[in-house]
Amino acid sequence: MRKFREFKRIRTVLIVVAIVIAVASLFVSQSLVKDLSREEHSKMELFAQAYQSLSDADENTDLGLVLAVMSGNQTIPVIVVDETGDVKSFLNIEIRKADTLAYLNSCVERMRSLGNSIKIYYDESDTEHYNEVCFDESLLLNRLTVYPYIQLGVVVLFVLIAIFALLSFKKTEQNRVWVGLSKETAHQLGTPISSLMAWNELLKDKYKDDELIAEMEKDVNRLQMVAERFSKIGSMPEPVQADMVGVLDGVIDYVEHRSPATVKFIRNFPNPPVNAKVNASLFGWVIENICKNAVDAMNGKGKLTIKLTEDKNYVTIDVTDTGKGIAKNSWRSVFDPGYTTKERGWGLGLSLAKRIVTEYHKGKIYVAHSELGKGTTFRIELPK
Repeated sequence: MRKFREFKRIRTVLIVVAIVIAVASLFVSQSLVKDLSREEHSKMELFAQAYQSLSDADENTDLGLVLAVMSGNQTIPVIVVDETGDVKSFLNIEIRKADTLAYLNSCVERMRSLGNSIKIYYDESDTEHYNEVCFDESLLLNRLTVYPYIQLGVVVLFVLIAIFALLSFKKTEQNRVWVGLSKETAHQLGTPISSLMAWNELLKDKYKDDELIAEMEKDVNRLQMVAERFSKIGSMPEPVQADMVGVLDGVIDYVEHRSPATVKFIRNFPNPPVNAKVNASLFGWVIENICKNAVDAMNGKGKLTIKLTEDKNYVTIDVTDTGKGIAKNSWRSVFDPGYTTKERGWGLGLSLAKRIVTEYHKGKIYVAHSELGKGTTFRIELPK
């Protein structure tokens, strides 16, 4: 249990570190975008000055530097309009519509809304006549703005695929361990059980009236049923229609007989028969594990209620104890392999129960309610 919690803690720390790295990456990229945006704005101010110099030039003006500045802009889209809004020239703009003038005017409005415009006045004292240089972000800047998000999306997708693959691999390995362990256990139990059955028959012939022989036979049959349960793990036993009252009664009788007298078992079953498709041997294992855990949770003293109900779609079984309860943040963890609050135990009972209910019976098992110091209710829902 401690190792499992440490694993979850490490996983949480790694996720937090990944989030911090992602945020830091976005922050750095956005800083670079802002720096490049300021640089492009400075270039446009220089472009506007060059355009003004070109407008004010006469035949004696050297236009080499001016033309070099203007022709040096190969990436930033630019549109120059006069005070009336008429387009005088444009640069680095791909015309996408048949109506060129309307498209350019729409681009001008968008550039103005972004604050990307510089006014060039013919005369500082005359503010009514001017040219306006409107510009947009370069293709490189647009790509740099979007690229970090695309990169993070690809990384997140890759991480999710990797996690999914690892979890699938882990689950496959767990399944192999479950199946191998179960089959080997059933195989190892087979020989001594057969021997015990033979000895029991000999004892019955020799001591016909001895009551202990009958009790021994019950225990041998019990061992045979346990071996049968283990042998079915890994296969897909076909559920058959069964009387749930009879299935529950058989399991409860067995657990009650081996529980302290201070544990009171209460059966809340309906009078009409309740039928559901189950594998009685495996499903009995589920109820047995839950009941035994409940008895342990009550420290051998309390009340254990088993309630059976049905509706149109489901048969529901509630197992309620008056034990120490389960903290709400552990309601899901109790079904994880290795989870246990007992000093002794492997923490596999509820994990196995969930596997039998969900995989073999296509049902659900979960903690319906629990309160510390008052008790817990486990609920099983089986489709009819």
